[in-house]
Amino acid sequence: LVEHAAELAAQWHDGVYRKSSWRDPAFEAPPGVEVQVPVVAHVAAVAAVVQRAGWDDATVAAAYVHDVIEDMNQHGQHLRREQLRQALGEEVATIVDGVTERKYDADGHPRPWHARKEDYVERLRVGRVESVAVSLADKLHNLWTMNQGLAGGEDIFAHGPNRRGLNAGPEQQRWFHRAVLEASARHDDPRLDPIRERLQRELERFEALLARRP
Repeated sequence: LVEHAAELAAQWHDGVYRKSSWRDPAFEAPPGVEVQVPVVAHVAAVAAVVQRAGWDDATVAAAYVHDVIEDMNQHGQHLRREQLRQALGEEVATIVDGVTERKYDADGHPRPWHARKEDYVERLRVGRVESVAVSLADKLHNLWTMNQGLAGGEDIFAHGPNRRGLNAGPEQQRWFHRAVLEASARHDDPRLDPIRERLQRELERFEALLARRP
């Protein structure tokens, strides 16, 4: 199951990259070639966090594919929940559904950032604990990469060469990550604790790095 999820994630996110890089490549790129970070590196990191915390195969598999319904592939296609269920089973599809943002309203119009996030946080509060584990791991890796960029002197909130700025500013990002932590506190499972503690430390680091910005 986990191997199948890793394959599906690699196929779906093929040719899609993170908004920025946070470390120099370990090899010399050909002239004129910018080394970017594939999205699959992010989902693999999220799955590793979930697995190390002791979650079962269905939750680890869901971590690998946590973005496949929410995000289009490089061809502009959307993966439907039913397609995910047929590929990896109802358990995985249900966990992923619990961390999938509703980016569009009933008429197909993009929803405002804050409204999407409020809805996401509320669904975490009342949702399955497995979805909370995936969410915490996802936000942990996202915030860690943001902090790496800030620590390297990068303005992660603005567009730049080979970089897309974040969709929300520092105050909104601080609010959202705090809200995810608070929502996770509604769930009492010791396997959440190590992920929650690491996210709390990254949030404190984020706030310290913001305080040093010009």
